[in-house]
Parts: sequence; structure tokens; C-alpha cells
Amino acid sequence: MHPAEEIRGSKSKILSKKRIVLGVTGGIAAVECVKLARELIRHGAEVYPVMTRDATKIIHPYSLEFATGNKPVVEITGETEHVSFCGQVQQPADMLLISPCTANTISKIANGIDDTTVTTFATTAIGADVPILIVPSMHLSMYKHKILQGNIEKCKKNGIKFVEPNIVKNKAKMPSIYEIVAHVIRNIGRQNLKDKKILIIGGSTSEPVDDVRVVTNRSSGKTAVSLSKKAFYRGAEVELWYGCSREPIPSYIKTKHFESIRDVFKLIRNKVVKNFDVIIVCAALSDYIPIKHKGKIASGQKKLVLEMAPAPRVISQLRSFAPDAKIVGFKVEDNKNKLKKKSFELLKKNDIDLVVANTISGFYGDVNEIWIINKKRKVIHESGTKDVLADIILDAVK
Repeated sequence: MHPAEEIRGSKSKILSKKRIVLGVTGGIAAVECVKLARELIRHGAEVYPVMTRDATKIIHPYSLEFATGNKPVVEITGETEHVSFCGQVQQPADMLLISPCTANTISKIANGIDDTTVTTFATTAIGADVPILIVPSMHLSMYKHKILQGNIEKCKKNGIKFVEPNIVKNKAKMPSIYEIVAHVIRNIGRQNLKDKKILIIGGSTSEPVDDVRVVTNRSSGKTAVSLSKKAFYRGAEVELWYGCSREPIPSYIKTKHFESIRDVFKLIRNKVVKNFDVIIVCAALSDYIPIKHKGKIASGQKKLVLEMAPAPRVISQLRSFAPDAKIVGFKVEDNKNKLKKKSFELLKKNDIDLVVANTISGFYGDVNEIWIINKKRKVIHESGTKDVLADIILDAVK
């Protein structure tokens, strides 16, 4: 068994049976392509490397052969490799991914020049409508060149997609391999939420007790982040409003941060929520807010009593701000016997479309057990990792 087979599908099957041609050009970021190829394979893809002559001076073809299990194409031969993979054939590749892509290669593709293996593959893919995704990587002065920017726009007008580089000081750097893979999945995955605008409100709130201390909760934020990633994969325009939880957010997810429940209401009242097709409220929002003390409560007291008041309910006011959106609420209880009854009450009282119910055990770790309940009292009961459950929730929303 080739080492590539040992990791295939180890993270997910989302790219299973997808054939991706990985075009590598002569930028120094070519050294990242082994990791990129391996990450695509971990999601189930079959990866076929194509290298320019300059790319082989930076990374040896053996490296990509080891990474993918497929011998890189380094020249076009009588086997017409460009046509076999990206031509008008019975089973063309699902995508031509060019990463890294130099300024030289971008400009050649834009102007129909194919004097390298990668540009010949690109010319063939354009003619056969094989999706192309380009990841630029170069010095910032090259990236900002007006002619290059014009060529990028020319490529985009011809249906070529781009993953924007990370601008760091004087470099337009290749983004993380995880961001590149996310864009690959978004462009050749299920796409059943394409063009849908989805808002996810997640994470924990943090309510001030005084100018130093806060009251918060144990929400990990994992469900919100998983939902955001999976909605992005399916083609949605995703925005995450995220509280004080520690789960890292992918760089490709548009994010606004909040601390207290008052911050959430400020975001809601700016009226942008009416622009979303779907709003998912999986945040652990405070039920009670401390009456805040001015300054800092003195240390060393033998007893401290906090006075708290009921917090305003976000879920009960959302419908008035987003009358046409599909709204999904979450309900947490300490035992399963209460869950269905409380969930039905939440649905009816707040005019929302779905409730995802779970017990407090879901606050810990990566695994959860959920009940998805709609207005017709239909119940879907599932358990698994929060990544898997995110897909199930989005299926129910769809």
C-alpha cells in the first residue's frame, strides 16, 4: 500500500472520488505543496501533480510522488496528459488547483499563453470548462502591479476562481493549506447552500460583575465553528458572531465578536439580520446578568452576594428583526426528559422554525447527542462528533 492510501479519508470523505490536478509553479511556496496534497488526500481526494520546470528546481518531483502516490507530470508527452486530465474527455478532473501560482503564470493564463506544463493544463481546462482555482503567491510589489491585477480580473471574467493571498509586510503569501482546502471543497463539494446568506451566533457570553470580574459559562464554541465551516463548504455566504469561547475560527469565515448579551443586541439592532436567509442561534447566551459594581469589588470578604436580573431573550426578539429568515434555536437541559417539552415550548412561543436540543453533556468535548425538532413535531435524533452533527443540522435546515 502506498503511504497516500494510509491517510486517504482520515479526516473526512467530503472529497471522496474527486480527482484534483495540483499545478505547482516556480514560487518558493512550492515547498508547502507536499502538505497541501496530503491534506486534500485526508479529505478523500485523488491528487495528480503537474509541475513547471522551475517548480522542479524548488521541490523534487519525487516529493510529490511520495505525497500523492502519482508520478508528477513535468512535461507534455505523446500521452497528451493535459487532455487526459483536463480536456473534453469522458471523465475529466474535477478541478485544476494551481498553488502556488506566480505572477508570470497568472499573466500567461490570462492571455492564452501555454508554454509550460501548468499553463497548457490551464488552457485545456478553460476550453473544457474544468473548474480552475488559483492561489497566488509572490512579493507584494509584484501582486500590486496594475497589469497583473488586470490579468487577475481577466481570469475571473473567464470563470477562474482565486483564493486571496495573505498580505504580510511586503509579501502576498500563500494562505494556510486549511484555507486552500476549504475553498476546494466549497467549489467542487455539495454546494446545496450556494448563495444562501447564513448567520451563526455562537460561543459564550461574558457578563461583567465589576470592572475586573465576569460571569460566563462553559460553552466551547465548537458547534458554532463546525456549522460555520460546513456552511462555507456548501457554498453559503457565512457570517459568524462569536462570543468568548476558545475554539479557533478559520480565517476564511467572516466574523464579528461580542462579549455580553448587550453586544449581541447591538449587532441585531443594526438591522442587518434581515438580510440573512438563515439564522442559527447556538450561542450559550446569559439567562441572568449581574448588577454591575463600579470599580473593583474588594478582595478578602468572607461573603459576597451577587444580585442578578433576567437577561433579555435574543431568540424571542429575532423574528421581529428578521421576519423572512429561517430561524434555528438551541435548547439545553440537564436531563433528557425535559428536552422535548421545553423545545416544543420554545418553538411555539418564539415563532422559530427548528430547535436543536441537547443535554449539558454536549458542552464538553467533541461529541454530542441532539434532537432536531420542527413545528410539525417531527424529531430527528442523532449523536456523533460536532462536525458530523453540523452537517445533519444543515441538512435539516435545507
